[in-house]
Amino acid sequence: MDHPDSGKGIKRTLRGEILAARRRLPEDDAHEAAARLAGRALELPELATARTVAAYVSVGGEPGTRALLDTLHARGTRVLLPVLLPDNDLDWAAYDGPGSLARVQHAGKMELLEPSGPRIGPDAVLEADAVLLPGLAVDGRGMRLGRGGGSYDRVLARLERAGADPALVVLLYDAEVVAHVPGEAHDRPVRAVVTPSEVRRFG
Repeated sequence: MDHPDSGKGIKRTLRGEILAARRRLPEDDAHEAAARLAGRALELPELATARTVAAYVSVGGEPGTRALLDTLHARGTRVLLPVLLPDNDLDWAAYDGPGSLARVQHAGKMELLEPSGPRIGPDAVLEADAVLLPGLAVDGRGMRLGRGGGSYDRVLARLERAGADPALVVLLYDAEVVAHVPGEAHDRPVRAVVTPSEVRRFG
């Protein structure tokens, strides 16, 4: 068992607090936040010039990404979306509009919306000029708190091993930019956070 003052214990507590706050967010507020988030994200030069963006479909209480995905796709950006593998690694497939998503129930996990097109392999993320990351919080150093499943740790490790350096951007609600996220040796800071109210850059 983790000592309550350990980094893992602090992360667990922070995750619980943020997930609880997301569950309390009224649906109308969530829709408004998603629209504002898309507008802010689309102002990023890294997305304006990207040929390929690795993104994700928001689920549950996550800040909504559907409007952002549709706008990127409509303007000709190649959008890659993740497909969860049994070992928690991620495969990828191209997004081809709202009709190209399928609901998938993974054992022991929440239902996800995943692309229904051909899988192009875990290394497809190496082609991305920008990677949009889900998360629960980020601090002033750009250290991101994920859900703890490890899928995106694998993605980031794959990028690092290959020497790839896409723009890493995390999408959050305003209150999820916090004073401190406990870091671990393998953690890699993001370049920017986008919230409904602002874009903040790090480094």
